[in-house]
Amino acid sequence: MTSTAGRSGHLLAISDLHIGYEENRALVERMRPVSDDDWLLVAGDVAETVADIRWALKTLAGRFAKVVWAPGNHELWTHPRDSVTLRGVARYDHLVEMCRELGVVTPEDPYPVWDGPGGPVAVAPLFLLYDYSFLPAGCATKEEGLAYAHDTGIVCNDEYLLHPDPHPSREDWCRARVAATERRLAELPGDLPTVLVNHYPLDRHPMEVLWHPEFAMWCGTRLTADWHRRFRVRTMVYGHLHIPRTTWHEGVRFEEVSVGYPREWRKRAQPPGRLRRILPREDEDR
Repeated sequence: MTSTAGRSGHLLAISDLHIGYEENRALVERMRPVSDDDWLLVAGDVAETVADIRWALKTLAGRFAKVVWAPGNHELWTHPRDSVTLRGVARYDHLVEMCRELGVVTPEDPYPVWDGPGGPVAVAPLFLLYDYSFLPAGCATKEEGLAYAHDTGIVCNDEYLLHPDPHPSREDWCRARVAATERRLAELPGDLPTVLVNHYPLDRHPMEVLWHPEFAMWCGTRLTADWHRRFRVRTMVYGHLHIPRTTWHEGVRFEEVSVGYPREWRKRAQPPGRLRRILPREDEDR
């Protein structure tokens, strides 16, 4: 664990900035902290190109006291329009080194402790991926699930752009990440609550509202289904689904904090790009 916050400020969160869209880039340009002590959690899908990811994280790191980043699937794509052609683990390692240059906390760094209002909590950015264990109803294997998805036309672009090199598959990479992360979380003090930040939810329950249930295959793993209990989670912060909302599962708060694509956020009543307050909780002001 590493540095702590002061006794003021807010722990804020956002994800799925997708700044390849000019409207979303403009949202990032307008994002500001409430106070000089605010931290910002960024739960993945900043952009597809390294240049765009760098611009967004550098911009935010220059405004917030601390920025904590967990990668989404889009950061890990080897996209044809990106001049950086690294794949798999090499691409992730490249992004981690870039974040360190910018002073942004990554899943490979010591977990910082938020000691401001609502703390202390260990803030743990995670990189876990998925293993196709959230299968559609009636499907018993990954192969059956993918066949069903192809029949419906709902297939994640990860199948073409997210390479697991040098792992044999994305699910192998996922299992390796889960095992390594589990060991790190188990080393935290047993009396210290946590805020876990991952691109994907740790439990399947948020997928119950998906319009296309088959997309759940690319949304996490059953291996983390008990982590919110095991690791004393105060709040689980995630994105990916583009369905910003608060749910409670077994007494634990799950916060989906995504911005999403312009075609999605234009339909919502809330203004786009609103930073979600994780600590202190917004309802604790009342």
